[in-house]
Amino acid sequence: MKKKLALIIAGCCASHLAVADTYIHAGKLFDGTSDTLQSEMTLIISDNKISKISQGYQQPGTDDTVVNLKNSTVLPGLMDMHVHLSSEHGGPQTYLERYTLNEADFAYKAANNAKTTLHAGFTTVRNLGDGYNETVALRKAIDKGLMQGPRIFTAAKSIATTGGHADPSNGMAKTIQPDVGPTQGVVNGVAEARQAVRQRYKDGADVIKITATGGVLSVAKSGQNPQFMTDEVEAIVDTAKDYGMTVAVHAHGKEGMKRAIKAGVTSIEHGTYMDKEAIDLMKQNNTYYVPTIMAGKFVAEKAKIDGYFPDLVRPKAAKIGPLIQDTFATAHKAGVNIAFGTDSGVSAHGDNAEEFGYMVEAGMSEAEALKTATVHAAKMLQVDDRLGSLEKGKLADIIAVQGNPLDDISVMSKVTFVMKDGEIIKQ
Repeated sequence: MKKKLALIIAGCCASHLAVADTYIHAGKLFDGTSDTLQSEMTLIISDNKISKISQGYQQPGTDDTVVNLKNSTVLPGLMDMHVHLSSEHGGPQTYLERYTLNEADFAYKAANNAKTTLHAGFTTVRNLGDGYNETVALRKAIDKGLMQGPRIFTAAKSIATTGGHADPSNGMAKTIQPDVGPTQGVVNGVAEARQAVRQRYKDGADVIKITATGGVLSVAKSGQNPQFMTDEVEAIVDTAKDYGMTVAVHAHGKEGMKRAIKAGVTSIEHGTYMDKEAIDLMKQNNTYYVPTIMAGKFVAEKAKIDGYFPDLVRPKAAKIGPLIQDTFATAHKAGVNIAFGTDSGVSAHGDNAEEFGYMVEAGMSEAEALKTATVHAAKMLQVDDRLGSLEKGKLADIIAVQGNPLDDISVMSKVTFVMKDGEIIKQ
């Protein structure tokens, strides 16, 4: 009798301790693994993971929560593989911010932009360049639940060469020009290249970002010349691998791009002057391409405005910006691995989904475009065991839109529901 009573008491206690589940009733479901939609599906969320996906609208238990998305298309949380959360280009004053703003100012900007990004349906981002490692602190704050934002994989401060794209002292008068080195992400030679990677690891970075060629928005003459020697790039990649870090490479010009691909980098960002040799190398090495078409469109448009960019920047923006969409079309047709990335921070945060439209416009199917921001991005980040698709056992990063994105990709700009890590953020 005592044993039976104990079992009854234990069962009652267990029922009170059981965590309620969330049932999502999805009218349409894009799971990230298929090119088609499933209809009338139920996703059951237990704690922060997907515990079950089944056909039909399953009935919840008494204590469970139901989210009615029967009139929506449900998708995996989106992933943007190239953002700059602590900045957003706003014309001439942007170039003055390094003289007028402090570290805390950039951190607050990053926090605000992170919330905007999450509410746009992007539950994971790769942040490719800080001024003060502010997104390392932001990542920690978001992970602790202190503020809203996407899951951040950050490169902290980018690595450049002296005078190269991402040298923070570019364009300064000699009297105020700081002496920058590996700690600040400026290297010359193999030893400093290794030191810079180790410093990023020490600073708390998740990935490494290097600027292998000139860039558009830096106050420097060339937008495409190679800016690392082969041995320097190889030293960075080899050191990063030792520390379990992947390497993202800003590159417009062909030569710098090819050096980086041969060295074994993970991704090429922008890739403007990519040619057949570079494409073949990327396919041979399974290198990912992150196009950032939006950034090209943005700078090309702003280059038409007198005074918007410094005189050294304007011709680069006018020349390079319009080319990226065509490069994307060529790379896609050739079968290069592509992951979604916008370079948001050049264009406005929260507008990230506009990139889908440009991808489809250039010849990619709607389903494949969505996959670049879900399963393909997760694979590039090496987190596809827990993110990137809606499958049993994966983290519950889930969004919804009105309408069918496979018929009209523009609906991705109107996200109506966001769940990150099992928590409803927007409904």
